[in-house]
Amino acid sequence: MKGIVYKSTGSWYVVKGENGLFYECRIKGKFRIQGIKNTNPIAVGDFVLFELEKKSAIEQGVIYDILPRTNYIIRRSVNLSKQTHIIASNIDCAFLVVTLNNPPTHTLFIDRFLATAEAYSIPTVLLFNKIDTYNPDELVEIKYLAAMYRQIGYKCIGISATTGKNIDQVKELMREKTSLISGHSGVGKSTLINAISPALNLRTAAISEQHMQGQHTTTFAEMFDLDFQGRIIDTPGIKGFGIVDIQKEEVSDFFPEFFALKNQCKFNNCLHIDEPHCAVKQALENDELWWSRYRSYLQILSGEDQPYRQDPNVKNQ
Repeated sequence: MKGIVYKSTGSWYVVKGENGLFYECRIKGKFRIQGIKNTNPIAVGDFVLFELEKKSAIEQGVIYDILPRTNYIIRRSVNLSKQTHIIASNIDCAFLVVTLNNPPTHTLFIDRFLATAEAYSIPTVLLFNKIDTYNPDELVEIKYLAAMYRQIGYKCIGISATTGKNIDQVKELMREKTSLISGHSGVGKSTLINAISPALNLRTAAISEQHMQGQHTTTFAEMFDLDFQGRIIDTPGIKGFGIVDIQKEEVSDFFPEFFALKNQCKFNNCLHIDEPHCAVKQALENDELWWSRYRSYLQILSGEDQPYRQDPNVKNQ
């Protein structure tokens, strides 16, 4: 049978067959010896081939093949730098939920996510959540960030998952698509999904006041069918986002505003650091590019993987 993976718990997978029924499946042993370096050889969103176990009292299956992926989004763990994890596959659009505070989402995290999505050709929308909770100064900061990313070419929407503000815009973008929802713990991913499709009634939890972090209500990635034609993938909160499988010479290709200037640099392999006649560095000096984006680029280039959600008691570096 052919099916699509709706949930992964690490050892068991919930697969929806072409007949519309759900089956609990495990991996056939050979998957574990194919040299797959990911923590999860099969991801939510994968199309798989499976067969039912005849000896099972309940309908369980064994996955014996993965069909080719159109794309996927992958990250390297901050704490286990040698481990990689495919968050989800076969994604039509990714939605990154951003909050100014409660908890803070730093531009470095946003830029790492966007660069990875660009590398795997996944269109991304930035959702600035909790806009009903910000004071006037904070709203100005949100508008500044949104203006920056809009100028680069990303769609940005200010939303409130609790009041429903602009949720209809988000739903329209998700219609007839498989959409990924990602972001830090506590930014309101599950609350957003409940606002988009109340019938799902996902569990939510309050922010930890001590560290302004979420409570990880979502433990495993899981896909849900929407009532307006489409699928949505809820993901666990991500603390850090390590870039995977991108060569230094390629990094600037996934910053659209840098890539647009690449052919104006003197050298084809320009890294935009200290090379002469660099169009990117010249544009920065002319304030035609955003310095925060360039700082993110340099950190990705350096290969540093730092925790981007720091304890508030630790001084920023």
